[in-house]
Amino acid sequence: MPYYEKKVEKLYYSIGEVSRMLDVPVSTVRFWENEFDILKPMKNKKGNRMFTPSDIKNLKIIHHLVKDEGMTLSGVKKRLTGKWDETDYKYEINESLQRIKTILMDIRDNI
Repeated sequence: MPYYEKKVEKLYYSIGEVSRMLDVPVSTVRFWENEFDILKPMKNKKGNRMFTPSDIKNLKIIHHLVKDEGMTLSGVKKRLTGKWDETDYKYEINESLQRIKTILMDIRDNI
């Protein structure tokens, strides 16, 4: 079995790094920050936004609901207001299935 190094997680990510992770413009990340109360990035002395891994997870959930499921921002707000735990749980399942799919495809390609 091939050796995989564990991905190193940083404590804080800049808004540019976050926009590259999500493949969206920086302005979209700023807009989502203003629209959703669950996003509270820290700001350093210069005023630069510093996102924690939990902020990034929340952004990924919002990105998934808007881009993949085609929900409107008001629909995402309603879903997150009432059913945050359920949405988070479904997102975790989706992420797990995507990792399993990647592993299985890697195994298939190496056979």
